[in-house]
Amino acid sequence: MKRTALITGATAGIGEATARLLAKNNFDLILTGRRKERLEKLAAEIQTQTQSKIHLLSFDIRNQSETEKAIKSLPKEWTKIDVLINNAGLAAGMATLQEGVIDDWERMIDTNIKGLLYMTRLVAPAMVARGEGHIVNISSIAGKETYPMGNVYCATKHAVQSLTQGMRLDMLKHGIKVSSVSPGAVETEFSLVRFNGDTEKAQKVYDGFTPLFASDIAETILFVVTRPAHVNIDDILVMPTAQAFSREFYRK
Repeated sequence: MKRTALITGATAGIGEATARLLAKNNFDLILTGRRKERLEKLAAEIQTQTQSKIHLLSFDIRNQSETEKAIKSLPKEWTKIDVLINNAGLAAGMATLQEGVIDDWERMIDTNIKGLLYMTRLVAPAMVARGEGHIVNISSIAGKETYPMGNVYCATKHAVQSLTQGMRLDMLKHGIKVSSVSPGAVETEFSLVRFNGDTEKAQKVYDGFTPLFASDIAETILFVVTRPAHVNIDDILVMPTAQAFSREFYRK
């Protein structure tokens, strides 16, 4: 029997890779993101390769009213969401706290924390009513450590870790699984966004070692959401072989 997964931030990186992989593994998909053209392109490609049904929602997850309107617009046949993957997130800038850019802080807080909360608040009640469902929050090694000039980003991912634990407690008696997946260095648009489109600076992040790729994390997510009913993966940390801790790399 097919299940339906809602993936936020599906226009690139981990979200896109997860959409492609779940579609090949008997999931129908609700894909969300701000870039409508990318969503449409992704959906078209997936539907030529799989039997997955896809519904697209284009909105800004930082905006509570937009998020609510989008979820409430779902046709009845799409309202049973079995798996929610809170993937949308970003890092903006690197600076000491005393030199931080407030707009960067707000982008990270609004996306990484508030967007996750908005979406979960809208989707979780139906899971509670049915007594089943699975919520997967994409965290980071930055949610387990704090590194220089990563202050606010690390704080947002620490919040994701704490919220995941809180959800696990709140939803325990309702039979809902809650998991977090925490990647180390993954080569996606992450660094390009963090450095405001500076391609050279972004590429240097991965110089001298083989990072994780979005497909590696997609495979991890697939594992997490396909465990037997009695198994919940609470938290999983995935690192490149060449990385130990947030800023310790072996570069050749």
